[in-house]
Amino acid sequence: MNTRLLMVISAFFMGSAGLLLSFFPQELLTYWGVAGTPPVFLQLLGALYFSFAMVNWTAKANLIGGIYSRPISTGNFAHFLIGSLAFDKLAFISSFHPALVGAGLIYSIFAILFGYVFFTHPG
Repeated sequence: MNTRLLMVISAFFMGSAGLLLSFFPQELLTYWGVAGTPPVFLQLLGALYFSFAMVNWTAKANLIGGIYSRPISTGNFAHFLIGSLAFDKLAFISSFHPALVGAGLIYSIFAILFGYVFFTHPG
C-alpha cells in the first residue's frame, strides 16, 4: 500500500479541519446553533487536529506499517476508528444528517485504511 499518499491526504484533511476550528470557532458555533459555548474548546481541538496533521506530514516519507513507525500508525488508527464510531452513532441518532453521514464516511474510510496499515507488513 502507498502509505505516502495516505499520509498526505490525512494530513491535508486534518490540517484543514484544524485551521477551520482554530481560526473560525465562533462562526462554526453559530452555524451549528450553539453560539453560547466558549470557543476555546474548538480552538484546542483545532490545535490537536493541526498537530496530528503535522505529524502525518513529517512522517509521510517513512515506511509505515507493521513495526515501522508503529506509534504513528497506532495513533491514526485509534483516532479514525473512535471518530468513525462516534460519527456513525451520532448519524444514526440524528436521522442521518448529511454532514454527519459524510464525516462518518470519511472517518470510516480512514479507519479502514489505517487499520490495514497497522495490521499488515509494509513489504
